[in-house]
Amino acid sequence: MGGFKQFLLRGNVVDLAVGVMIGGAFGAVVGALVKDLLTPLIAAVAAQPDFSAFSFTINNAQFLYGDFLNALISFLIVSAAIYYLVVLPINALMARAQPEPPPRPATRKCPECLSEIPVAARRCAHCSSVMG
Repeated sequence: MGGFKQFLLRGNVVDLAVGVMIGGAFGAVVGALVKDLLTPLIAAVAAQPDFSAFSFTINNAQFLYGDFLNALISFLIVSAAIYYLVVLPINALMARAQPEPPPRPATRKCPECLSEIPVAARRCAHCSSVMG
């Protein structure tokens, strides 16, 4: 029982559980954004927000491609909303928070005489040893 308790309280499991819960709540927020704001905007422009009535029949089999179109459009809208409202701002914040890498040195030490020589030098100017 002690091993199971240790497994459950390990950081990865708790982090995953928190991530799933936040993801579910965020999914509801994004779904409401799409349903209440973006879909009516598309309806205002395209004059038809619901394609579920679109279908065709072959040999008494009805193909409801309108439902698929609704799901596809909803997926594209949700994906675009997540990308533009979450991913891009988070990436911008992360890029701003990272420190700039230190500049590359212009010189290096010769392993033979320990004098400073340019990084691109193939021979030491002081002792003429070959740089590798």
